Amino acid sequence: MEEFRDKVAVITGGASGIGLATAKALAGEGMKLVLADIEQTALDRAVPDVAALGVECIGVKTDVGERPEVIALANTAWSHFGAVHVLFNNAGVAVAGPIAEMKHADWEWLIRVNLWGVIHGIEAFVPRMIAQDQGGHVLSTASFAGLVPNEGLGVYCVTKYGVVALSEVLFRELSPHNIGVSVLCPMRVATNINTSQRNRPIEFGGGHELPAGSGGEEGRSQAGRELQVSDVAPMIVKAIRERQLYILPHEESRGFIQARFRRIDRTFDA
Repeated sequence: MEEFRDKVAVITGGASGIGLATAKALAGEGMKLVLADIEQTALDRAVPDVAALGVECIGVKTDVGERPEVIALANTAWSHFGAVHVLFNNAGVAVAGPIAEMKHADWEWLIRVNLWGVIHGIEAFVPRMIAQDQGGHVLSTASFAGLVPNEGLGVYCVTKYGVVALSEVLFRELSPHNIGVSVLCPMRVATNINTSQRNRPIEFGGGHELPAGSGGEEGRSQAGRELQVSDVAPMIVKAIRERQLYILPHEESRGFIQARFRRIDRTFDA
């Protein structure tokens, strides 16, 4: 996707972190934005910030775990702008701890947001993007934990491995339609994911605070440097422009990824 000006991008988890930084980067390219987020107060701050960059921007409160809400998001985007060219499935949450200690509600919540949220985005947007026949790009935020097993983040890994697999298949299937696909797999980035418990529904174990240091991707041996969202957003824009499947912001993740595939490859010799 080479031309950005006056095209339309939809970003879930768009009111903070990587989502908001990417929205501002795409606004700098002249794109119109639809920001979706579960937090209305964050949307109320983010939308005028993006609009101040000289582009049209609207906000839509959306829980990506609810399929009807994601379909409503797509309907709003097409109704308001008439087209969607970039979909960024970015919303995500995290819970840390050994798999044997995870509650069923932990599995339900992370799968609902991190995996079903992306699936809902694909269902609601991709067929319409194909039908409009204007090309475009689909991105999803996975994680380094979607490429390499991270001890203490088993549930999170399961959801992010799913996002990587989905993206790899979509990359092949959408190529004939002139739609690129990227999957973002960072190590640590300075976002609010460590406090995602704040948006956890009661029915999925919410309503209480996480113990200090128990959330997200911090505090593990494979953490890597903590990048700023302003470091990651330009990489995302570059990936859209160049149709790059994998976005790997941390150079230090390379050795871990290589080691995983060496372990797999050695099995053939065994």
